[in-house]
Amino acid sequence: MLILDATVMNVALPRIQADLGFTDTGLSWVMTAYSLVFGGLLLLGGRAGDLFGRRRMFVVGAAVFTAASLLGGLAGSAEMLIAARIAQGIGAALAGPSTLALITTTFTEAKARVRALALFSAMSSGGFAIGLLLGGLLTEWISWRAALYINVPFGLMIVLLTSRFVAEAPRRRARLDIPGAFTGTFGVGSLVFAFTHAASHGWSDPITLGTLAAGLALLAAFLVIETKVSEPLIPLRLFGERNRAAAYANFFFGPMAMMSMFFFLTQFLQDIRGFAALETGLAFLPMALCMFGLSRLIPRLLPRFGPKPLALTGTALMVGGVVWLTRLTPESEYFSHLLGPMVLMGVGVGLAFSPLSVIIMSTVPTEEAGAAGGVLQTLQQAGATLGLAILITVFGAVTRTPSGSPAETTVDGMTAAFTAASVVTALTFLVALTFRRRAQAAA
Repeated sequence: MLILDATVMNVALPRIQADLGFTDTGLSWVMTAYSLVFGGLLLLGGRAGDLFGRRRMFVVGAAVFTAASLLGGLAGSAEMLIAARIAQGIGAALAGPSTLALITTTFTEAKARVRALALFSAMSSGGFAIGLLLGGLLTEWISWRAALYINVPFGLMIVLLTSRFVAEAPRRRARLDIPGAFTGTFGVGSLVFAFTHAASHGWSDPITLGTLAAGLALLAAFLVIETKVSEPLIPLRLFGERNRAAAYANFFFGPMAMMSMFFFLTQFLQDIRGFAALETGLAFLPMALCMFGLSRLIPRLLPRFGPKPLALTGTALMVGGVVWLTRLTPESEYFSHLLGPMVLMGVGVGLAFSPLSVIIMSTVPTEEAGAAGGVLQTLQQAGATLGLAILITVFGAVTRTPSGSPAETTVDGMTAAFTAASVVTALTFLVALTFRRRAQAAA
């Protein structure tokens, strides 16, 4: 539910823009407001679970998320929808780290834990693509508001049934690093705002330059704080093991490319090719099936081959898929130009990213599960948020100087964004080269 909401609104963006009056560049904040707050507060949410109880934070977060979904469905203005998306992000940040930590502490036997974490990865990565399909179905059959209302019954069931089926994990003494949470969240937020603002106003604008400088300064302060406090939001020892550090790095770079693909392709299909919302959602079904299917095979493939061959194969396929998308034109058809890249991305993500949560969470001490899960999901959301902001900037720089018809200009901006995304996916391949061989990983 939490990951699905990062993409479920994508297909509905044209309807939302028409109903609530968003600008072209401002429309990205429907996605960014959620993922920014979600990612920015995840570390604090992980520590809150360690301090106040993971099951309690899981329930509180789910309740906040559910109430915010209802508020978003009732939104009558752009500002109200953005406020609801921010509240959803707060609820997701409280529930997200505790979700992963509760799985880790509930399944203590090694094989059972690997299976549980692999299923978590399947649901998580599948949620990105399934969100597009569900968003298309609900937008076409009912309204874009239904994409938010759908969370309400599931959220209520989670809140009501958790006390019966989920055991409380042992607590440990911890402190909330408020200065770290403040500087980290507002640092990333300032960078995202700077890139988004640059898309419409350029890099010479004083607001762009000011927020960029503020973001860099805040992130520098965050790093200093994390080295000084006794209970850091990001314990640096989590990056001490080679495979875990590589997994964390790719959890940052991978969503950068994925979110751009979802954001731009949904608009290409609807605005350029004239697809209905339902058709757009169904167009992403092959990708969702590939991602989910490969994720289910990870418990068998990972022990047999180790992380390196899976990561190298998966990231190479992702590079091919994104590079293929740089060839789009306004006349590009779905079966000739889009189905292939989607299948490559689906298989690639399933192979390259589904093992990452297993690699990270199966090797951390139980008492650090909350912090480890928080870092994992923080890097995932921060990568998606910052990546989308950067690629929106690339798109905006190209479309500010029309090169032909409106459709040609828009597609030129999209292909430029995909070119930048292909560089990011190439980085995921380079990171995959650093994984240990199977024998080393087993040892």
